[in-house]
Amino acid sequence: MKEFMLLLRNIGGNGQYITTPQDMQDDMPKWQQWMGDIARQGKLVSSKPIDYAGVVVSNQGVTEGPYKAINELVAGYLICKADSLEEAIAFSKSCPILKYSQGSVEVRRILPFEV
Repeated sequence: MKEFMLLLRNIGGNGQYITTPQDMQDDMPKWQQWMGDIARQGKLVSSKPIDYAGVVVSNQGVTEGPYKAINELVAGYLICKADSLEEAIAFSKSCPILKYSQGSVEVRRILPFEV
């Protein structure tokens, strides 16, 4: 079984993600259902939302905040186990973030780190 990271993206602006507190409250049962379905299969490894604020570290130094020129931001992640990329994509297709017109899920396989 392989591990995949699902990067949950949405449009950001004005120091917050596009979702309103009411959207978050209304959507919480959908998120619990979605993650619960993956967990009941024994395939949920980890999932968390991430803060809008952050810093970017580059060879030019440290700058505050995510890239301001990019409107689409990573809002959270989910790491799951799946037998194939297709199964990870199937998990993604029912993600509640897709209700937003600019919501998306990027699916990336986590590779084993060989020393």
